[in-house]
Amino acid sequence: MRAIFLNGSLKRSPEPSSTQALSEYVAQQLATHGVESSHVRLADHTIEPGVVSEAVTDADEWPAIREQIVAADIVVFATATWLGQPSSVIKRALERLDAMLSETGDDGAPLAYNKVAGFIVVGNEDGAHHSIAEMAGAANDIGFTSPGQGWTYWNKGPGPGEEEYRTSDETEWTHTTGDAMAHVLFHTATALAAHPIPAPPS
Repeated sequence: MRAIFLNGSLKRSPEPSSTQALSEYVAQQLATHGVESSHVRLADHTIEPGVVSEAVTDADEWPAIREQIVAADIVVFATATWLGQPSSVIKRALERLDAMLSETGDDGAPLAYNKVAGFIVVGNEDGAHHSIAEMAGAANDIGFTSPGQGWTYWNKGPGPGEEEYRTSDETEWTHTTGDAMAHVLFHTATALAAHPIPAPPS
């Protein structure tokens, strides 16, 4: 079973990223279930605006990222919170995935059917639940299955500050919730693999 983590941090590699750090924690928990994970830091790639799967320009790297998503059983959307919202980077990925609404596999089912979506949010401001809800709503529209409690977040709380998930010693709740997230994502993906959702009637 394969998972892909789409890191919507605004930071490019090799700059340290709390979004990456929490994604790696959840990936470690998925590994205890035998899930292999890969990570894509979206800001490292040229992803043109649009709602199509094919390249928009010669520089557009979305098609290669999309191939990894199509090959995955679990897709985790991870983002920092900015202005109480998911980042513009993760929103762009979701916009490009909108094309899957009209794309089907060999079985006639939408490409996102039988793929499980999970969500990670970090930030030193509030808005984590709102950001999770926005991403989950978009993933649901596209056809992903979003199980209950398939998310985790770290939130310093409202107001300015330098503390990040990477340097905080207050991560017990986030990790406990991340453990449950990995558990739910794996077992949902296992159930869908055994009993896949067939193509809809129309």
